[in-house]
Amino acid sequence: MKSWTRGALSAAPLLALSMPAFAQDAKVDTGDTAWMLVSTALVLMMTIPGLALFYGGMVRKKNLLSTLAQSFAITALVSVAWIVVGYSLAFGEGGAYIGDFSRLMLSGIADSWDKPFSLGSGDGAVAFTIPESVFVVFQMTFAIITAALITGALADRIKFSGLLVFTLLWTLLVYSPIAHWVWHPNGWIFALGALDFAGGTVVHINAGVAGLVGALILGKRTGYGTENMSPYNLAFAVIGASLLWVGWFGFNAGSAGAAGGRAGMAFLVTNTAAAAAALTWMIAEWATKGKPSVLGVISGAVAGLVAITPAAGFVLPGSSIIIGVVAGLAGFWGATALKHWLGYDDSLDAFGVHGICGIVGALLTGILAYGPLSATTAAPEGISGSTDQLLIQIYAVVAVFVFTAVASAILLKIVDGIVGLRVSEEEEREGLDVTQHGERLG
Repeated sequence: MKSWTRGALSAAPLLALSMPAFAQDAKVDTGDTAWMLVSTALVLMMTIPGLALFYGGMVRKKNLLSTLAQSFAITALVSVAWIVVGYSLAFGEGGAYIGDFSRLMLSGIADSWDKPFSLGSGDGAVAFTIPESVFVVFQMTFAIITAALITGALADRIKFSGLLVFTLLWTLLVYSPIAHWVWHPNGWIFALGALDFAGGTVVHINAGVAGLVGALILGKRTGYGTENMSPYNLAFAVIGASLLWVGWFGFNAGSAGAAGGRAGMAFLVTNTAAAAAALTWMIAEWATKGKPSVLGVISGAVAGLVAITPAAGFVLPGSSIIIGVVAGLAGFWGATALKHWLGYDDSLDAFGVHGICGIVGALLTGILAYGPLSATTAAPEGISGSTDQLLIQIYAVVAVFVFTAVASAILLKIVDGIVGLRVSEEEEREGLDVTQHGERLG
């Protein structure tokens, strides 16, 4: 068995085994591969139909089809971009900050398509018991949902062509580098030892901050604060949130990279945190507004799922309740108070829930991590919560926040200059279903 670096303990989907690269005649583990295939399908379900219905149910009737189309089109666009170059930029050997072009069109995957693979090379390589094809598509589903999450902040006013161009550029130039930082053995945040089991920084802070920047650049929806913008169909939103909850087991437990005890614990704490956050948001809303809304309780569940994401492979059930309670309160505050105090229009609370609760989860991971869950033969004590670990978590959060904010702002301005970002006021009032797609609900 080989020695792992401290950083190698922190990268969630890179935690399959603490052993060197496999021999040429090694065989894939069929149980691990089966679990990862199921997990991949569950994560894809989180975007279509989960997120599509969750977001679609929260917009007005005239924008429902457009909102559904955004998630669906992003799924198709990112799927192709990931195969062509995104995976290479994220998980190519590269250096500390980005991968390379060695895996364009998945070059080289045919050489060992039926063998387990190792990510990275030399002493820092991380070995898996699954074929690389499964790892590629599992990571692809993460890239898809991260890009789709951003649309929640831009709902009701984003131009479809502008969204697609921005999504393509953002996935390749923002998402892929950050995924490399955090989850590739060469990545600088990986080496730093920041804990992010399944995407607190890579997915949720990343998407939440990009959404916040997009909302600021686009400006408020026409009629925001004066017109009724109540959700058209909360039943869709409930179904979407329910699919997200179930799909999140693939998201978090699948990030163990294998079917084992750590996947089981990640599954358990994911459900526990979601439930605790849903109850907390519901009670907070009941206490402050007199009634617990349907939108509130499903938003609370999502807040808990977001916050447990970076912690899922590092904490025990008791700690997951703490994370869920804090996330429920933080998400409620982010969605009902923060955006009003600061005056931005985050339509469906992409930053208020994903950005805020992603930060909460990342920081609490540094405090509540239980060492034996990340232990290896080379590091039998694993990584436990401590002041030092919390400081590392803060460093990683700030780095991702700043990079994403600056890079997203630049890309949004470029796209606005090329194809435009926002529809006209007349088009916005008529609705995006008709003006962007030529269709409407009956």
